[in-house]
Amino acid sequence: MDRLLRYLVLSDIHANLEALDTVLDAAGAVDHVLALGDFIGYGADPNAVIARIRALPAVTVIRGNHDKVGVGLESSEGFNYLARHAIAWTASALSTESRDWVAALPQGPLGVSAEVEICHGAPFDEDVYVFDDLDAMRALRASSHPLCLFGHTHVPTAFRLETSLRVIGPPRGERFTIKLDGPGKYLVNCGAVGQPRDGDPRAAFGLLDTDAHVLEIRRVAYNVAAAQAKIIAAGLPEVLGQRLAAGR
Repeated sequence: MDRLLRYLVLSDIHANLEALDTVLDAAGAVDHVLALGDFIGYGADPNAVIARIRALPAVTVIRGNHDKVGVGLESSEGFNYLARHAIAWTASALSTESRDWVAALPQGPLGVSAEVEICHGAPFDEDVYVFDDLDAMRALRASSHPLCLFGHTHVPTAFRLETSLRVIGPPRGERFTIKLDGPGKYLVNCGAVGQPRDGDPRAAFGLLDTDAHVLEIRRVAYNVAAAQAKIIAAGLPEVLGQRLAAGR
């Protein structure tokens, strides 16, 4: 590593302020935050979430697909009905300051240090979903760093490529520790802060300790009811609130 740091890894916050605040509190003291995109969409607090991220003292950010669509950089043609409805509401709710910030977000992959890079979907395409072994192999071959952190799928996942590809885990439970030791490359999704979709409604995040060479994927319960109430009050589809309680 360039310098020994403790990183907080965030992805797919999706305007869920309750989840983000809970994660920031649970993470404790960190040296730097890595935010892997999709700050907006689905949830009812896009401006407040953006304000929280911008106020962090040390943060590296990249954009996600909902970020691009929400500020008009791409169309919502590829979105399903719920995603289109939510991103249209988001576009109307964003302040000028928030919209400008989102529009200026860099595209991944982005090198953070000699050892770590971040992307939203995959190193070769920011919009590709990495779910299976074939996706992971292609992503690892395209990655340029020993550890590539990604998001987009909302599902915690980890792979290691040495002489062959190995699935680590699956990362489930309150804490799942990955030891980043030995040769090879790692591809890890620490899960979604604001929109988990692995059947666990708790917010997911990562803590990367570059001194100990350990990445811990953690889950923390947050006030789902408050986030749901805001979604309904905003006039967004109720199902967007219901899915938070199911983690789907």
